[in-house]
Amino acid sequence: MNVAIVDYNSGNIRSVINSFSEVARDKVKIEITSDLNKIKSSDKVVLPGQGSFKSCIDALKSINGLVDTLNEFAINNKRPLLGICVGLQMFASIGYEETETKGLGWISGKVSKINNQNNKYKLPHIGWNQINIVKDSRIFKDIENSSHMYFVHSYEFIPEDKSVISATTDYASNIVCAVEKENIFGTQFHPEKSDKIGLKIIDNFIRL
Repeated sequence: MNVAIVDYNSGNIRSVINSFSEVARDKVKIEITSDLNKIKSSDKVVLPGQGSFKSCIDALKSINGLVDTLNEFAINNKRPLLGICVGLQMFASIGYEETETKGLGWISGKVSKINNQNNKYKLPHIGWNQINIVKDSRIFKDIENSSHMYFVHSYEFIPEDKSVISATTDYASNIVCAVEKENIFGTQFHPEKSDKIGLKIIDNFIRL
């Protein structure tokens, strides 16, 4: 099996590469690539993302044909894709970080700043927080509810269809932290930085 981690210059993805390689061992070929043919021929794709919504969308678009290739992979061919952090946020129709920016439009919804009323909470939301699993998700197989995951973000994804939400976390408000829609999976937290439980999520994705 081949798993492609999309390399589109979205920041340091070394921890993503290391954690997937650790889980995969010799069973699965992990490749970090922006080569469209390699992405097309992969069994699964991981879309990481660090930085702002706009900078990540711009970086995807700067590689000629990459957005079309991802659309073909995930939407037309319905192969498994995992978005991490801004990788999840880019599933949205639109994002409001820096400026209004169109997303990939795979899951209708918006990305906006965490609603931090009265500035009671520090932004960005950094560190460990409990997740509340709200529906059976294949990437949460054998993961206990209220497990702690590692977060770094100031913006949140708000999907229109609440049935895609697989987990939330409480920080200033009830924040969507994982989604599943058919073959598309996303986590706002960083599984690659979430110790053994995070590695189990990666393992679940690889085993799909």
